[in-house]
Amino acid sequence: MIKDKSARQNTRSQEVYEETVTEEPRINSGRLWDRHMRLAEIGALPRGGVNRQAMTTGDAAARQLLVAWANESGLTPAVDAIGNLFLRFQGRDPEPPPIMTGSHLDTQPQGGRFDGAYGVLAGLEALTTLREAGIEPLRSLELVIWNNEEGCRFAPTTMGSAVFAGALKLEEALAARDSDGVSVADALPALLAATPHAGRRALGSPVSAYIEAHIEQGPTLEANQCPVGIVTGIQGVRWFTVEVRGRAAHAGTTPRGLRRDALMSAVSVLRALSGHFHDPDDVVRFTVGRMQVSPNSPNTVPERVTFSIDFRHPDGSVLTRLGDAVPAVCQRAVHPCEVSVSEAAASPPVAFDRGLIETLALTAKELGIPHMCLQSGATHDAKWVTHLAPSGMIFVPCAGGISHSEEESATPEALAAGTRVLMSALLKLADGE
Repeated sequence: MIKDKSARQNTRSQEVYEETVTEEPRINSGRLWDRHMRLAEIGALPRGGVNRQAMTTGDAAARQLLVAWANESGLTPAVDAIGNLFLRFQGRDPEPPPIMTGSHLDTQPQGGRFDGAYGVLAGLEALTTLREAGIEPLRSLELVIWNNEEGCRFAPTTMGSAVFAGALKLEEALAARDSDGVSVADALPALLAATPHAGRRALGSPVSAYIEAHIEQGPTLEANQCPVGIVTGIQGVRWFTVEVRGRAAHAGTTPRGLRRDALMSAVSVLRALSGHFHDPDDVVRFTVGRMQVSPNSPNTVPERVTFSIDFRHPDGSVLTRLGDAVPAVCQRAVHPCEVSVSEAAASPPVAFDRGLIETLALTAKELGIPHMCLQSGATHDAKWVTHLAPSGMIFVPCAGGISHSEEESATPEALAAGTRVLMSALLKLADGE
């Protein structure tokens, strides 16, 4: 059994693992870093972040740039009905399903340069390095760019991988609309037009195994001075939408005792929810990230407030117990207004394939790269691919554990270390080791 390694076991310096002698083809860490910086120019924000939301012109431009790089490496593109993009390195035996790696290119409205992009560019660098070294794997290798992983423009999150894996119906995904009323069905054609020469891929087409590289988006690796994390699974998540309904009234003439102020009631509900989700062990993750007030006028008592709940936990029973109680907690706290609660999305905890975890850990050990096992607090596309094939993830540290922020940062050395493990593991799996 693989056990988490302590901080004392992961204090080997950067120089030690960089100088380890291996027989692997050497990735071009400078190229990997430069491509991150070039990609970040698309949708660049003033403070160094990126706004490249799903199915926007920026998302399409990022794909065009990626496909141009992939063409230089001889990779063959294809797309499926929800807009996932696949880039294939054909193996010696074209019959078996491919070994797949990848992530996403879309970002949060004020996102960083590495979330999602690292997994895509690490996969591209791994495949490019193998081709440059003249290595032809037995099975095909494939880089996938999942559409709409973030879910900030079109809900739900991880849409492309969910549709590919059969966890979300294509019709439901196409009907999703953004805040301007634009549907996925409206926005998707322009994204597909960015890769006009790509072939077509069936949803749910066979996959032999899947590895996703990603920045950790948390502080564990950095705190342990560890360059690589082998991910054991993903905690579960439930999203709710809460609507508090009151009555609009004049702010200057309506006494407090006669008001049905939706915002004040929403504050009471939020206090109650904060107490409900309080966890002395700090394992529960409870977030209200979006709130809308109507009519949103400074001299009108609010009539309606709608807010989101993002609740996460690694234990499925806790996810069920606390999540199922949300409507009752809201009802008890909302007086004198009314409230309705709907569940917007749910995903149970996911455990990654034990054999693949062991392969990744062994690969890191063989390369002389210190590693530790950890669980992912964030949701990733890999959770849906587990429905189709053995899946796993590689994490690299990000500064301060900060992500979904313009302050998101990673080092060239960290990106290179994770890419080395990814490339070596892909080759092992492709050759049947």
